[in-house]
Amino acid sequence: EAELVESGGGLVQAGGSLRLSCKTSTRVFDGYAIGWFRQAPGKAREVVSLLSKKGATTYYPASVKGRFTISSDSAKTTVYLQMNNLKPEDTAVYYCAASWLWAIDPQHQDYWGQGTQVTVSP
Repeated sequence: EAELVESGGGLVQAGGSLRLSCKTSTRVFDGYAIGWFRQAPGKAREVVSLLSKKGATTYYPASVKGRFTISSDSAKTTVYLQMNNLKPEDTAVYYCAASWLWAIDPQHQDYWGQGTQVTVSP
């Protein structure tokens, strides 16, 4: 059974919004830091947001700060990524990932979802 399942991707015009969802198992939701990463064609996978265990701390790189918001719903063991004011350069496959330790580096994640495509048209 997959530990992380993403949904909510799609096609949106620049300036629009999307909300991604990452449904996790209870074990992962309670015990791991969960983050969102993205990978555009020809580019390395990069972090776009992190949420610490229990949701006390968040991280955003400068490229998305002020536009993206990570949140969680413990009753649904789901982590969300609200993306506003989307830009064409946000186009990528977005992945949900979990790490036992707080980790920005994609290589240090323990579990990955299957990814969901986000396409932002000019």
